Amino acid sequence: MSLLTRVIPNSAQRATSLLRTIQFGHPPSCPCHSNPGHHHHGGVPGGFLQRNADASRRYASPADGPKSKDYAFEMAASSIRFGPGVTQEVGMDLKNLGSKKVCVVTDSTVDGLFAMQQVRESLAREGVNYVVYNRVAIEPKDTSIKDAIAWAKQHGPDAFLAVGGGSVIDTAKLMNLYTTYPDAPFLDFVNAPIGAGRPVDRPLKPLIAVPTTAGTGSETTGTAIFDLTTHRAKTGVAHRNLKPLLGICDPLNTRTMPSAVKAASGLDVLCHSLESWTAIPYTERSPRPANPLQRPAYQGANPISDVFSMHALRRTVEFLPRAVRDPDDAEAQSEMMLAATLAGVGFGNAGVHLCHGMSYPISGQNPGYRHAGYAVDHPIIPHGVSVAVTAPSVFRLTAASNPERHLEAAAAFGVDVSQAKKESAGEILGDAIAGFLEGLGDQPRGLKDLGFGRGDIEALVEGTLPQKRVIVLAPGMEGGERDRDVLRGLFEDAMER
Repeated sequence: MSLLTRVIPNSAQRATSLLRTIQFGHPPSCPCHSNPGHHHHGGVPGGFLQRNADASRRYASPADGPKSKDYAFEMAASSIRFGPGVTQEVGMDLKNLGSKKVCVVTDSTVDGLFAMQQVRESLAREGVNYVVYNRVAIEPKDTSIKDAIAWAKQHGPDAFLAVGGGSVIDTAKLMNLYTTYPDAPFLDFVNAPIGAGRPVDRPLKPLIAVPTTAGTGSETTGTAIFDLTTHRAKTGVAHRNLKPLLGICDPLNTRTMPSAVKAASGLDVLCHSLESWTAIPYTERSPRPANPLQRPAYQGANPISDVFSMHALRRTVEFLPRAVRDPDDAEAQSEMMLAATLAGVGFGNAGVHLCHGMSYPISGQNPGYRHAGYAVDHPIIPHGVSVAVTAPSVFRLTAASNPERHLEAAAAFGVDVSQAKKESAGEILGDAIAGFLEGLGDQPRGLKDLGFGRGDIEALVEGTLPQKRVIVLAPGMEGGERDRDVLRGLFEDAMER
């Protein structure tokens, strides 16, 4: 009886929370019982009948014109296997797939670590034939991606196994894509407007991802990001068909991460969660696709992604400081890997927005900053650092769109918001994020600490404007020239904290 007493209220609370998210976070246009403007109610002023020229329509249609908003969302994520030591099963997975030649993708550092030792032992034990590509670049550029693709085409694998952080997994996704479309020009699949944004309409080869960092969530998503050298900014390819078949999440593989890498990776989780939680609702995204194949991977916040995003945010706030401080804190390391995966499911379907869109030129236009803890021979602003540095400014701006949602995010940081005013939501959340970054330690206090000055703002704005795919998911942003002044103001505000 005591067990039931404990379980029933928790289940009820979860159900209530989800219901509130659906009702208040994303007000539906149907069913009629939650919307007095629905056509069953006769068309109150501003309701369905006045908003639609065709008052007789009683169903959603995928062909309402180029400015129509979407009415549906799709949930897509990789299968996930989670547990300490589970890397040892990967040989069996590839044998079960009938793979004859596997391309193992990693980088030169991970190639010598425990994760790759586990992979090699597992593949050898199951008699799986494999070749290793270990030249993946951290924060990859189009040049390193093309090198990897050329190598893969020469070896003709029938499956891919990515072992490493987001850079490795993203590189493996693109190796898989361009060996499936061997004659496609490189920019064909790159996100518009930089590339053609061609849909991935063929099945790709099986890809299994074994993350060794707790950050990107790339093991769950259909997104691959890289620096396009000609534009001095990040871009990428995004389509749900790119997502791995399976993500093998083994907390033992993150034990060797330096503290600085854990912090930067965890900040990516933090912003994945916050951005997907505060993105525009999927029902506000346009245009509605004429074909389901054209529905983007990043669709806007929705009731399912909300569950993953908020849980990941709470876990990150609780466990990231512990994981950074103590490499032997097994619980914190495991919880951060799980948070990264959950956030990946959340943002992989809802999308990210301004923090990520602005981070791409920050990384691509690095004036010479070298981040401690990264064993590379060139300047680098880790992705998580470039994302988080603008976060306080971004959420001060977006809070006006949905104060309640921003206050709920602030509560995840431990802020008492019971008496908070809606008009203060932006300052409350922005201050909470800034305080969290301060407490984490060794984080830049604004763009100035990364080496940027006010003279760099225009170039940073120019590098952000092409990121329309994510910018339009931010409340109030249009994804065009009208956003220029807003972006300029955000970069100015983010110079110093």
